[in-house]
Amino acid sequence: MKLADFLTPLPLIAVLRGITPEEIDAVADALTAEGFRILEVPLNSPRPFESIRRLAARCGDRCLVGAGTVIDALDIPRVLDARGRVIVMPHGDTEVVRAAKARDMLCIPGVATPTEAFAALAAGADGLKMFPAEALPPAALRAWRAVLPRDTPVFAVGGIKPDNMAPYWTAGASGFGTGSNLYQPGTDPQQVRKVAAAYAAAVRALPGR
Repeated sequence: MKLADFLTPLPLIAVLRGITPEEIDAVADALTAEGFRILEVPLNSPRPFESIRRLAARCGDRCLVGAGTVIDALDIPRVLDARGRVIVMPHGDTEVVRAAKARDMLCIPGVATPTEAFAALAAGADGLKMFPAEALPPAALRAWRAVLPRDTPVFAVGGIKPDNMAPYWTAGASGFGTGSNLYQPGTDPQQVRKVAAAYAAAVRALPGR
């Protein structure tokens, strides 16, 4: 299982913070219809493991499904039991990264500095979450790219909208994560699909796509 396999047709991660198990099927259908293939349920959502289990059953055969906001390594076995395959973190705790990799799961830790980035990669991270992107301009990513291993996937996450992805992409972003700008608790699935379509269109317009 490789992270790159899920970045086509769309290099976007949907962050479904606050979603309930009752909402998950319809929202997943809306997102996958527009090309999303990486879906995460943050663990500070209601009954997150149930949502991950339902999400995996719904689209785990074609999507990378897992947990976000993972801050405790003890939660990783529970994510795996729910058939989650990726661990996404807001921080760069190497203990959590190593625990995920020990179970053959993909792991994308959050980093805000080159020091954190290199520590996460040394621990086995499969990609890096540049977070929060709204506080880290594209120029920072460009500087990171000058020193990071060339094939390191870097996702800009935090404040990402369809109209501000291009500068990060040009600076070297491999993809993006989007949360509240895409989905908020209780949002009608048709509205989610409309916004997802706007993200998809913005990706298709990126240079080199």
